[in-house]
Amino acid sequence: MLHSRDSFPINGRILVNQLDAMQVLLAVVDAGSLSGGGRKLGMPLATVSRKISALESHLKARLMIRSTRQLKLTDTGRTYVEASRRILEEVQEAESVAAGEYSAPRGELVMTAPIVFGRLHVLPIVCEFLRVYPEVDVRLALGDRSVNLLDDQVDLALRVGALPDSALVATRVGAIRRVVCASPSYLAERGTPQHPRDLSSRQCISFELLAAADAWTFKGDSDDVVVPIRSRLVVTTAEAAIDAAISGAGVTCVLSYQVETALRNKQLELVLQSFEPAPIPVHLLYSRRGRLPLKLRALLDFAAPRLRERLLSTDAALAKPTKPAPRKRTLRR
Repeated sequence: MLHSRDSFPINGRILVNQLDAMQVLLAVVDAGSLSGGGRKLGMPLATVSRKISALESHLKARLMIRSTRQLKLTDTGRTYVEASRRILEEVQEAESVAAGEYSAPRGELVMTAPIVFGRLHVLPIVCEFLRVYPEVDVRLALGDRSVNLLDDQVDLALRVGALPDSALVATRVGAIRRVVCASPSYLAERGTPQHPRDLSSRQCISFELLAAADAWTFKGDSDDVVVPIRSRLVVTTAEAAIDAAISGAGVTCVLSYQVETALRNKQLELVLQSFEPAPIPVHLLYSRRGRLPLKLRALLDFAAPRLRERLLSTDAALAKPTKPAPRKRTLRR
């Protein structure tokens, strides 16, 4: 008997097409629509719709209620989606075992990191890792959007910032600071601010993904305090903010690792260090589902100490003596 490309069990045996249909179903559910699932998989909408329909026909049950505005799972659909996730995870682990990923570090790893931090610190470590582990390939996705490790099939993520509660495993590798700086020439001309309120008479350059254009955050007596500022220039990248500050356009607020090179080259100087808010933690994040593949264990063990060393080096570059703020070192409300 011939079967169509979307046919499923024969005498109770699960065929590859059914696993494929499960993957399509999960992509649609995670994306929230058939078209979104198709885009995620690189699959035409008609193919996605056909596979979902074939799956529902095989199960003799409706999995989702579709409308022009939303997609909603039925009770049966929710149960089937949960089971499909477990099954596909077990299949993936079985394939990893068969490929030898638990006997030696080999195979492909997917890692994500913020764009600038990833380029400056993660990429050099990954390149060194590839030389040490020739049987492991790495796909490094740089982006400032936090991805879902399970949905996007990411093995390891570097995250800057506080972490929400989750089932993911986090390894802290250090912290970064939110710093304020300006060029020596600008400070010589306009004077070095000794207190955040002094920024009201300075030209400010805001990197809008980090700080608002009309207010920056500093340490107060018991909590962070928002201080009004006037931005003469607002930019969308840290590199642009740093370049503008080097040119003498004003005072900017960026992250410590972004400005390390300019500080080492004495193109910029830190100000208001006594008023910096608490450092921002940096973690390596991964999901522990079953046994940890040796390729992931190898990358964790390789990257974590090197990232710690790099972040400590950045701290050392920022630890040069600066003029202390007079009297009070914290900001009253």
